[in-house]
Amino acid sequence: MTATLKLMSRGYCHLCHDMEAALLPLATEFGVEVEVIDVDADPQLEALYNERVPVLLYDGTELCHYFLDEPKVRDLLSKIR
Repeated sequence: MTATLKLMSRGYCHLCHDMEAALLPLATEFGVEVEVIDVDADPQLEALYNERVPVLLYDGTELCHYFLDEPKVRDLLSKIR
């Protein structure tokens, strides 16, 4: 089973686009999937994440928000690989 990172995002959010672009090489390197979720499409997610996007989650746990914490994500991916 392939691990999936969830990126809470918005279509008009430049930080969201930056995090997704920074995350994709890591996802490729470690063979994980990235699911980009538009928080504006779900009122509950919009209320939960509001202005904190982008937020990167793995298995319901927040890894980082606003900017990719590459060392933290890389450490996690090396453990779940």
